[in-house]
Amino acid sequence: MGELRGIQSEDLYQLKSVANPQFAPDGKSCVYVQTTIDEETDEYQAHLFFHTLEQESEAVQWTFGKGRNHSPCWSPDGTNIAFVSNRSGKNQLYLLSVNGGEARQLTSFPSGASNPVWSPDGTKLAFNTSLKTDKTIFDEEDEKEEKKTVPLEVTKMKYKSDDGGFWQGDVKQVALVDVKSGDLTQLTEGAQDVSLYCWSPDGNYLAVGADFSKETDSSFIHDVYLLDIAQKEFIPVTNGIGYFGSVTWSPDGNYLGMLGHKREFENATHPKVWLYEVHSKKFSCLTRNWDVPVGDFTVGDFQQGAVSPGLLWSNDSKGFYFIASEHGNTNIYFSDVSGGEIQPVYTDGGHVYGLSINSATQKAVIALSKPTAISDLYLLSRSGGKPSSLEKLTDVNGAILQDILLSKPEPVEFSGADGKEVHGWMMKPIGFEEGKKYPLILEIHGGPHAMYGNTYMNEFQLLAAKGFAVLYVNPRGSHGYGQEFVNAVRGDYGGGDYEDLMLAVDFALEHYDFIDENRLGVTGGSYGGFMTNWIVGHTNRFKAAVTQRSISNWISFYGVSDIGYYFTEWQIKADFRDIQTLWKHSPLAYVENVKTPLLILHSEKDYRCPIEQAEQLFIALKRLGQNTKLVRFPEENHELSRSGKPSLRKSRLDYIVNWFEENL
Repeated sequence: MGELRGIQSEDLYQLKSVANPQFAPDGKSCVYVQTTIDEETDEYQAHLFFHTLEQESEAVQWTFGKGRNHSPCWSPDGTNIAFVSNRSGKNQLYLLSVNGGEARQLTSFPSGASNPVWSPDGTKLAFNTSLKTDKTIFDEEDEKEEKKTVPLEVTKMKYKSDDGGFWQGDVKQVALVDVKSGDLTQLTEGAQDVSLYCWSPDGNYLAVGADFSKETDSSFIHDVYLLDIAQKEFIPVTNGIGYFGSVTWSPDGNYLGMLGHKREFENATHPKVWLYEVHSKKFSCLTRNWDVPVGDFTVGDFQQGAVSPGLLWSNDSKGFYFIASEHGNTNIYFSDVSGGEIQPVYTDGGHVYGLSINSATQKAVIALSKPTAISDLYLLSRSGGKPSSLEKLTDVNGAILQDILLSKPEPVEFSGADGKEVHGWMMKPIGFEEGKKYPLILEIHGGPHAMYGNTYMNEFQLLAAKGFAVLYVNPRGSHGYGQEFVNAVRGDYGGGDYEDLMLAVDFALEHYDFIDENRLGVTGGSYGGFMTNWIVGHTNRFKAAVTQRSISNWISFYGVSDIGYYFTEWQIKADFRDIQTLWKHSPLAYVENVKTPLLILHSEKDYRCPIEQAEQLFIALKRLGQNTKLVRFPEENHELSRSGKPSLRKSRLDYIVNWFEENL
């Protein structure tokens, strides 16, 4: 083994991620998705892998070729895997026998198909597909019509999305396919999207989600329904009281478990565990007194294909497993249907971003990431209800990591604004030498209702490899530290959150004597980009800054973002009529104070924080004669850093590093 080196931006092409493990029904094996990057084609490749769990063995690759294969789903008898693949162009459903052979294509819809769910008897698959409101699954695609350029008529406010682009009149519907005959049945129609969750154990119902409000522009609920398959009728479960989803049915058919909330704090509200008793129709919250958000809120930039599960039931239907985000970790917990004590199952630190349970064997397969362990699967065994062992199943990055030294973050805690405790991490540069001074980069996450955590961050490791110390913390507004803390940022953007971050830097300078206070940098994306813009307009302590997919002007953001009008009202607590408040919280209002060299990175098809936010900031700074540069990433959206085209992800990293090297 030669001398170890730090990570480089080109290593992106060699790193792999594993996700979405699924136990076979007998608990003796699992299937999962492994994602790699094809540097030649500049595309991602995702394939299904099979792993036997009863004896030491290597994983076996089950799908091949170009494209992405994902969403594996075992048939109830364990003889087949249904999955989604784009090998034919659009995402379609395929069926693969565990005995080998070629996968068989089950659907060929113009808009594709997704989300396969097996019927209990294993004869059918329910799935989602998108259709025009005047079309059915049996209509043929008119190729001439599809290729024609036509005007886009807009009559609703929710007419675009960052992940889907402009709404073209397609609505998500639920359908069935007979896996043997290929016969199709369309179950839903109309003008509202219907999300598919699970099949009832008796095979008579599907649990689905929808918003059937007449005015969906002003409605922010998501209801759960039982869809009677024979009658094609919806039976309401949640009755318009909030936002609910991730529904799973107990094996005995008596309960529906789900995640959701009543929007008490709008999008800052903790998701909780809810239980619906099918026969009595009793609906109750089982985690109402537990001040922890249920779900995975950890920010990562390398967990490709991650799927956060809902409730995973025990075989006896008396309890369920779930994940929750707390104090920088995404952990596994267990609770019973009576709403008793919440029991920790895995709380040893790290980011659990995938989970499959086989309660008969008391084992779980988890997808786990840690700051120096990029992405692997582990087998968690339990004995007497308590964790007993954690066995590593994969080592997908072992070969490349033999030559790479990663920086291990050190936890930090300090008093933020108003005395609130703030938690985060300090990462030393690779090759750290005592007595030497190093530049420091402050990283700020997006959301703001998300959480930095004990997970691998490729960007941070690259900065450490280039000789920078990296500080990243969870200021108020972050998940994982209680409902009051996550809600504290609403109506106070640029207030307590800014103070938390400046106190983080003060703490670092006081406790880490290797930091050069004259070489401080700051960067962040989305909300983190907003805060980067805000910071350079309110202090000159930073000598270089990089703002990414940012917000600079709440007045224009209100009308141009895909979430602008309601996100602004929820977060800034003002609408388009309150120009004074929107401008007061806009970084652009303080642009004349900016003296820090500022690099502006933005994707051209970002509809979440549209590129006009970057353009306004850039033009103002150039007009004022300040040191700035705007870099536009063509064809990319808000997700560039996590799932954008690989070459552009690498370019983004290089721009960040080069700007800090030039100015620090």
